[in-house]
Amino acid sequence: MESEVFIEQIIVYGVVFIICAITIFFYTRKKRVKSEVVEKKVNIAKEEGLFEPVSLYPHIDLKSCIGSAACVADCPEKDILGIVDGVATVINTANCIGHGACFHACPVEAISLRIGTESRGVDLPHVNQNFETNTKGIYIAGELGGMGLIKNSVEQGQQAIENIVKSKKPSKPNVIDVLIVGAGPAGISATLAAKKHGLTSVTLEQDSLGGTVYTFPRSKIVMTSPMDLPLYGKAKLYDTSKDELLQLWKKVIADQEIKITENTKVEQIIPIENDTFKVITLMGDEYICNHILLAIGRRGSPRKLNVPGEEATKVAYRLLEPERIQKKNILVVGGGDSAIETVLLLKENNDAILSYRSDKFSRLKPKNREKIEAAIEDKSLKVIFNSTLVSIHDDYVLLKTETATTPEKIPNDLVYIFAGGELPTGFLEKSGVNISKRFGYVMKRHD
Repeated sequence: MESEVFIEQIIVYGVVFIICAITIFFYTRKKRVKSEVVEKKVNIAKEEGLFEPVSLYPHIDLKSCIGSAACVADCPEKDILGIVDGVATVINTANCIGHGACFHACPVEAISLRIGTESRGVDLPHVNQNFETNTKGIYIAGELGGMGLIKNSVEQGQQAIENIVKSKKPSKPNVIDVLIVGAGPAGISATLAAKKHGLTSVTLEQDSLGGTVYTFPRSKIVMTSPMDLPLYGKAKLYDTSKDELLQLWKKVIADQEIKITENTKVEQIIPIENDTFKVITLMGDEYICNHILLAIGRRGSPRKLNVPGEEATKVAYRLLEPERIQKKNILVVGGGDSAIETVLLLKENNDAILSYRSDKFSRLKPKNREKIEAAIEDKSLKVIFNSTLVSIHDDYVLLKTETATTPEKIPNDLVYIFAGGELPTGFLEKSGVNISKRFGYVMKRHD
């Protein structure tokens, strides 16, 4: 009798063991399959030049990572992070927009936000935890300091003003408390915060309200999560377009009766007596202020190709109101996301051509890559790879390709050039702000 019970127990244990073994087998196999999928994505990202970061990105401490995948789940972007062999890995790092959701989601703090890699440095100004530079009285917030996401920039603009309030100098006649350079996300937030805290301020923008955001195509989605605006409160923004965001900013600024001076570029910042500054614009206007907040982008001015005819009025470096451009012969120069988005918008109602100096695209956002490849496939857009713009004329352009012995003459009404931007390094250095190349620099989020 006892032997029968023993045998039954052996059978039960055996069945339980087999069930556990099968469960573990299929669980391990499922994880391995998922891991292989991520590995393939990483290899593709490396081939397409998307594995290396170009701005702020998550750095994973493999010794601390427990593979919870919380970072993957909380990232609103697609294929930025994945799990390989039980630990997290970056995939299309070049597409990361630096919102920091993964940083907050990690239960063991295995993720830090960094800019620049060990092999490729990034020029950054010196800014302390209060957003103040090495030059006392000059502050930096937003993209120039490394935080490019709109929500982060808005938060930093407000926080920088709060730090200025703490160190506010006594008011003097004809001296502004704070002069804000730039009316992008950080600059607008700072302007509102300055009024909230009773500071006198002037905001100067070299282009138009919205800064870089203003130059985005009208339909571009720019916000995916809520943000707090001074004097307004929480703005519930999900899948918000550029136009919707600009309208919100304009409404808040109008309601608060705030003036922002557009199309005014700051040329020089000069420290003067009594720890104040003289700010001189390109047009020669002068302002005296106690503090300065630089809320400009990392690309101070668009990079030019320096080809004959580039000074013509038909040449532009950003696309505004694309729906008003109809039945034109257009050449778009560049191979980045801005160039792709521009030419895809223009091709619908115009004869648009894309010229790119390389033989294939790299570091494109997935959706842009899909759309441009589809346009090439269905022949709705002509793309000329390995081509260089030689000169620009009244009704045509000359384009040189590697295979042609002479430049090709192409009918043309408009030229859009997207060759990146030039860092405002010279402007910052003349203002006394130290800049150095950072390799794998850990960004402090100030929040």
